[in-house]
Amino acid sequence: MTAADAHRAILAVWRIEQPRLITSLARMLRDVPLAEELTQDALLAALERWPATGVPEKPGAWLMATAKRRALDHLRRDRMLERKHEMVAWDMEAEQQAMPDLDSALDDDVGDELLRLIFTACHPRLSHEGRTALALRMICGLTTEEIARAFLMPAATIAQRIVRAKRTLSESGLAYEPPARRGVFEAAFLGA
Repeated sequence: MTAADAHRAILAVWRIEQPRLITSLARMLRDVPLAEELTQDALLAALERWPATGVPEKPGAWLMATAKRRALDHLRRDRMLERKHEMVAWDMEAEQQAMPDLDSALDDDVGDELLRLIFTACHPRLSHEGRTALALRMICGLTTEEIARAFLMPAATIAQRIVRAKRTLSESGLAYEPPARRGVFEAAFLGA
């Protein structure tokens, strides 16, 4: 049997079997659009397989079995997805119950060391260039070479800016309190 003969046979069988497949699947799934989609999938399977293997002895039964298998796969997949969604929801609920109360933490002093580091690296006593280089180094974790490349400058120049900024901070003896104890701007820019 040639491919053209197989395609003609598939189309003839399809015209006869399509309504039967859709009604059977729609009754099983209670979803007409899904039944139509799975019927189309069975047709595609026939178009792929029958030209190579030949038209089966009972083509209608073959199409029905293929469509029902795909419907069962769809139902299993839906059940599995539903179980996974339930598990994820359960995990998220457990995680949320284990989380600290962030609202009460906002009422307390801001004891965040990273915030303290940001205020330190961006202190107005430092030069603008020193602040930038120090912040990129200490907060962002960039290497001196990466910072130099970003500013199209020699690494030695950036390294010197970082050294000067650190020296200025250590010589000035700046002591910062968390911003919640004073106004944010007072703690950051007026110094302790």
